[in-house]
Amino acid sequence: MHGQLTALDAAAILIVLCAVLGWINHRFLKLPSTVALTMMGALASVVVIGIDAVLPDSDLAGLVSRFLDDIDFHQTLMDGMLSFLLFAGALHVDIDQLRRGRWQIAILSTIGVIASTLLIGGGFWLLTTALGLAVPLIWCLVFGALISPTDPVAVMGVLKTAKVPPTLQATIAGESLFNDGVGVVIFSILLATAVSGSDFSLIHAGELFAVEALGGALLGLAAGWIGYRAMKAIDDYAVEVLVTLAVVMGGYSLASALHVSGPVAMAVAGLLIGNHGVAHAMSDVTRDYVHKFWALIDEVLNAVLFLLIGLEAVVLAGRLGLMGLGLLTIPLVLAARAVSVGAPLTAWRSLLPFRLAFPVMVWGGLRGGISIALALSLPAGPMKDILVAATYVVVLFSVLVQGGTIGGVVRRLNRDGAATET
Repeated sequence: MHGQLTALDAAAILIVLCAVLGWINHRFLKLPSTVALTMMGALASVVVIGIDAVLPDSDLAGLVSRFLDDIDFHQTLMDGMLSFLLFAGALHVDIDQLRRGRWQIAILSTIGVIASTLLIGGGFWLLTTALGLAVPLIWCLVFGALISPTDPVAVMGVLKTAKVPPTLQATIAGESLFNDGVGVVIFSILLATAVSGSDFSLIHAGELFAVEALGGALLGLAAGWIGYRAMKAIDDYAVEVLVTLAVVMGGYSLASALHVSGPVAMAVAGLLIGNHGVAHAMSDVTRDYVHKFWALIDEVLNAVLFLLIGLEAVVLAGRLGLMGLGLLTIPLVLAARAVSVGAPLTAWRSLLPFRLAFPVMVWGGLRGGISIALALSLPAGPMKDILVAATYVVVLFSVLVQGGTIGGVVRRLNRDGAATET
């Protein structure tokens, strides 16, 4: 392969790989698609690294690394895929159930993310200090912020078919939709402080957080309302699908230009169109086309995303010494998740069955592409090497182990009657 890949080349390679590996999984492995694609991508990376070890002149790992560099994982996800994924996810969330759990969702996606950032950041600082790695506290907090947002893609598929109370489903879906945007905002604030070397100002951080998060919500409401009114005025499924695309692409680009949270904007716009739009602005034919179109977009982009996560194992080839740090970070991240969701859940026993909600939200709090993308966006240097390695190990464990077993956890808890506990 000579020269730099074009966008079409990269897209073609990824889609072909996803199709081949997806077919193999559907035909033989029967695993959840996100788990299977991540696992096969990681195994392919290990094979590439192994071939290079046996045949030093092959440089396959270098070829894969250059391919990933050409794609620019961070830009591809944060400035492209994320807007589609969040809109598609929000489109299928019942706003009535979301409204019933609005306080739980608001607390988990804001205070919960902040608490998780502080707990993981403090624990990571103690861990790296004990291992003799000189990682300043502010960089540890940056790691806490990038690893705190959950990615519920694998879990939501299970929850749709499992016997889980609707309020719990809405709580998990709502938290995942909004904690992505909140986590990105917190990460941006902490990273700016770490890079500049200036003192952290809680008041300034609070102002930036309010502007980005609330500004994103207002922009999403405006974009969703404009799309809703446009769809209500006509009855043409092709044009109405184009309107939803315009809301996503135009709204996310406008959010970037206005320096407000694009992820929050897309979550709000998706909720509005997926509920009021579906109920009052679409015919049965249009509703069917819109739902199927966005379900397909969601499936294809998730397939590409989790394959990319698996292939990123090549990036760790030169950082095997940091694998131990990543492994030790896994229980830290799980413990922080347990505290940040467990504390509020104990106060909501009358609303959510604790014996089901707690293990599902802790073990089902998967980390995914957003964490990888944020880690890869860090400025080059020793801090980036440490944080990328720890992030990758946590995400790989999360997708393969937690994502691969959460279905069994839900079924076992249902058999034990945890879903009926109040």
